[in-house]
Amino acid sequence: MSLLVLWDIDHTLVDTRGVGRELWAEAFEEVTGQPMREQARIDGSTEPVILRETLELHGLEGSRALFERFAQALGAAHMRRAAELRERGHALPGASSLLSALAARDGIVQTAVTGNIRAAAQVKLEAFGLDPYVDLSIGAFGEDADGRPELVRTALGRAQVSAEFAVLVGDTPSDVRGGLGAGVRVVGVATGRTSAEDLRAVGAADVVEDLSDTERMLKLLAG
Repeated sequence: MSLLVLWDIDHTLVDTRGVGRELWAEAFEEVTGQPMREQARIDGSTEPVILRETLELHGLEGSRALFERFAQALGAAHMRRAAELRERGHALPGASSLLSALAARDGIVQTAVTGNIRAAAQVKLEAFGLDPYVDLSIGAFGEDADGRPELVRTALGRAQVSAEFAVLVGDTPSDVRGGLGAGVRVVGVATGRTSAEDLRAVGAADVVEDLSDTERMLKLLAG
């Protein structure tokens, strides 16, 4: 392996167009017995943190056991409604072409570093035909850690790659800080709620408006 590309998923590769929040609320009510009145901030966060903070907003206490039940319910909800996710959501411009082009190059391996639980990440990638290009066995997910730097380190460890041979692509300041905190170069993509200027301000080595220019992205990522 000459390069490990670490992909964030939501608003970097895909947009669920509200289906993700609906599934989250469904799982929340299943495990707590209460409808979700409001949800904690999700941008760049991880599922255990979002659940803990959302429970606090409802006056409820969290635990690892509760998170594990929630993760199971959330994964099942994604699988049940995968067809709806495919119909309502979409892969972001250029995502499929870029992942395919990277996969065709020798020595490049792609995986995910995401706050999603693994089951949800897999369903999202499969829904939009991105799964053939991403090796989830060496990725890092919401089950693995609360913080983004820990997730990046987990993926590096699973892939047995040092930070200098990896690059992370994400759309939030948390993605950027997570990569930098683990010593990984970061390319920011301004397809979420964070502007290109703000992604540069937190330290992204390069920033693009979207993934649609495949040749430019190949140069930025693979040199």
